[in-house]
Amino acid sequence: MNKICAIVVTYNRKILLKQSLQALLDQTVTDFDILVVDNASTDNTREYIDDLLQEERIDYVNTGANLGGSGGFNHGLKVACKRGYQYVWMMDDDTMPTPTALEKILEADKILGGNYGYLASEVLFTDGQPCKMNGQKVLKKWFDESQYLKNGILRTTRATFVSFFVRTAVVEKVGLSYKEFFIWGDDMEYSNRISKQFPCYMVAQSIVVHHTKNNDGSSIAKDDGSRLWQYKFAYRNECVIARDDGLYGRCYQFAKVNWNILKVIGSHKPLKLKKIWILISASIRDLFRPKIEYIKLDSDNKRYKRGHLILVGEQG
Repeated sequence: MNKICAIVVTYNRKILLKQSLQALLDQTVTDFDILVVDNASTDNTREYIDDLLQEERIDYVNTGANLGGSGGFNHGLKVACKRGYQYVWMMDDDTMPTPTALEKILEADKILGGNYGYLASEVLFTDGQPCKMNGQKVLKKWFDESQYLKNGILRTTRATFVSFFVRTAVVEKVGLSYKEFFIWGDDMEYSNRISKQFPCYMVAQSIVVHHTKNNDGSSIAKDDGSRLWQYKFAYRNECVIARDDGLYGRCYQFAKVNWNILKVIGSHKPLKLKKIWILISASIRDLFRPKIEYIKLDSDNKRYKRGHLILVGEQG
């Protein structure tokens, strides 16, 4: 078993999944394993990728139910930690890493001396432009670490699970991502949680392409109604993040909700009343308080050195 496990969460997107897996197999760095976490797809995903599953480095697990992207990543993290991997590289099934994506992440790992919480790739849309839904929040005082800029390494505080590289030692300390989020916001919360305890970075030379349907980002005001159910989760989950950020977070979320209500009112899209109700009802669910789930690494595979948790033992 290798040290690194790439986790790909999938649900009923077998064609994109196969392309993503092939992109992983085409990496210039090959000493890593791949774990496919299937949220009980109903499109014969398992059979469709059967030829790739013959690869020794690829493993497949079926969750038995659709746990959403959040539940899938939570499940994958748990499996990777229990199996003894030292690093986890997380991504959706529509993520296509360029051949040197992992190589550049590992170069950044070396430059930083392992002193980081997570590393995230630069995410582009299929036309080569930055993917709007995967923008990262850059630390305002980035100039304090300007020595890393020449290597394309930029300090961030939030990123998405579209090429998200994290040490399992960090996972043990901060806990797993929230499975209760189901969809949207779990990566924002998790990266925010990690960045409060560890410096985190975007690696601009590590590039992945996100095969979303368009590059418009997400906007309830512009939505035609096909994804409204997802916004119920989005704004509910954002309340958790806002609560964890204290007064500033709550004020920011309050302003954001009201601004989106105004945008809905001023838009030409249908279902305005339904959208406003979603914004209001989802944002007052203060009773939604998921608890962080912690996992312990095998004590035989870790030790402390100079105040930092280091994993040891066999590779993986």
